[in-house]
Amino acid sequence: MNGADLRAAAAATTAVLRPAAGRDWTVRAGDLDWSCWTTAAHIAHDLIAYAGQVSGRPDGGYLPRVHADAAPAEVLTVVAATAGILAATVDAASPDDRAWHFGPCDPGGFAAMGVAEMLLHTYDLTRGLGLDWSPPAELCARVVSRLFPDAPDGRPAPVLLWLTGRAPLGDRPRRTSWTWQAARP
Repeated sequence: MNGADLRAAAAATTAVLRPAAGRDWTVRAGDLDWSCWTTAAHIAHDLIAYAGQVSGRPDGGYLPRVHADAAPAEVLTVVAATAGILAATVDAASPDDRAWHFGPCDPGGFAAMGVAEMLLHTYDLTRGLGLDWSPPAELCARVVSRLFPDAPDGRPAPVLLWLTGRAPLGDRPRRTSWTWQAARP
């Protein structure tokens, strides 16, 4: 079985259930103890969990869930797995596909936002943990180019950190508000 089989099953599921979306989904799902809503949510949760297994490739059990008592190593395993899921999704998407993120956003925009989230929050984490780290220049340049059309010239990592309010840039003070522009018509 493959992705085409998954897409066919999803199409069959949504085709039969979407017309009933306005009904009472608090009723039991057949003989299950779960409601129809809980059962549908279970399908969604399982699918993302299975994708996490394939992407994260844990060899001794299930990919851990991120919860308050998860160890940092477990959280990082989930980060790597979810990055793999986003990467596979972006790679499989058509460049013409659009999904909402404050407007119609193409797969490349979602990839840029994912890279930005990882680079910027890794920078935040390293500051908190007392580690000396700067985001990779090439990735920063690609993020800046894709998400910040008004970016000033300069070395990519310091520019990205300034654009996102994390540091001053030369004589420019640290920004107090900012937004990136991922949406593309």
